[in-house]
Amino acid sequence: MSADRPRVALVVVTYNSRDMIDGFLQALPAAVEDLDVELVAVDNASGDGSADAVHAAAPDATVVRLGANRGYAAGLNAGIRAAADPDAVLVLNPDIRLGPGSVRRLLTAAAEPGAGIAVPRMTDPSGALVPSLRRDPSVRRALGEALLGGRRAGRFEVWGEMVTDPSAYIHPVRADWAVGAVMLVTRDCLDAVGAWDESLFLYSEETDYCIRARENGFDVRYEPGAEAVHIGGDAHVSPRLWALLTVNRVRLYRRRHGPIRSLAFRVAVMINEALRALAGRRVSRAALAALVTPGWEMSP
Repeated sequence: MSADRPRVALVVVTYNSRDMIDGFLQALPAAVEDLDVELVAVDNASGDGSADAVHAAAPDATVVRLGANRGYAAGLNAGIRAAADPDAVLVLNPDIRLGPGSVRRLLTAAAEPGAGIAVPRMTDPSGALVPSLRRDPSVRRALGEALLGGRRAGRFEVWGEMVTDPSAYIHPVRADWAVGAVMLVTRDCLDAVGAWDESLFLYSEETDYCIRARENGFDVRYEPGAEAVHIGGDAHVSPRLWALLTVNRVRLYRRRHGPIRSLAFRVAVMINEALRALAGRRVSRAALAALVTPGWEMSP
């Protein structure tokens, strides 16, 4: 990475994101300060004019129109290919509002010895902490979340995948992986890890990428001095998206573990969704149905 003035590509993937674009763009000047940045917007065939909105509001941006909804990972890969030889890439959702000075702080964190990925402290629009750090998936953690609930289990390292203890978000730390709505990746890490896995389409692609980064010697660093607001939340109210999120968790685990552990993980996740479905959670009913449908392993 260039020490004097690193070049950063901001890669944002849009899909029917027109309502989010103005706020996203308005936050960028304070977030990037005087850094050398390139904005690359990749549109997954939006029907609301998202690509045109980016071009109108940011004429210097590179706009890539994929012509079909190919998913988040495919959008990121297209954006990274279109970027002009950056020292680092900041991948973004359009519902992110980067805080002032956040990009430079992420660059500094990612440049620490052994690092390759840096993520910020995320809040929701009300200012409440969004628990964005994660531990590696395991059967025990999936079962702990089923029996205790995700937020309660997440307070204990052995029982929860989501890191929910607020004290864990006060100081810079290493993480197994983190939510991919905003994530800075250095050029060295990009070159070593390669492309994002497009077969996952949406959800778990950041889990896979962070695991592969660590396998190649690059840590994920959390930097609380860099802040971002994440509006988000569609998966928690959309049965289709929650089902995809849940299926992809199981698919990714299955790729990396043997049949017995993979079956145990799937059963633990199904118990979780079944208990929530019995409590009336509509999205959990959809996730449970997806996991018992023949051919779920191959679903996009």
